[in-house]
Amino acid sequence: MDHLQTVIKDLRKFVAEREWSQFHDPKNLAMAVASEAGELLAEYRWIANTDADKLTKDPDRHAKISAEAADVGIALLLFCDRIGVDLLDAIKRKMITNSENYPADKSKGKAERPGK
Repeated sequence: MDHLQTVIKDLRKFVAEREWSQFHDPKNLAMAVASEAGELLAEYRWIANTDADKLTKDPDRHAKISAEAADVGIALLLFCDRIGVDLLDAIKRKMITNSENYPADKSKGKAERPGK
């Protein structure tokens, strides 16, 4: 079993032991992804873009940011598991689409989508 499948198995066990699956419908899990992402974002609130990397390297802040990123990942994995999405396959498919929408020769160094 690969590492990601082991994590998903552990998450399923954690949820089952607490009888939380009754709360884990797709809507609530999607909301959990968004709220956890908001908590991650809050770690960078009022920080200048130029200071974000420096802030992240501070050991105390890094630990908080890492924990928030883990919460986002947990919520996303639970959501994908519930709705039957293989996250890694979905990412691979999306990267193909992104490569088509953002060809390197037309997107290099630009934030906007080519042709917009």
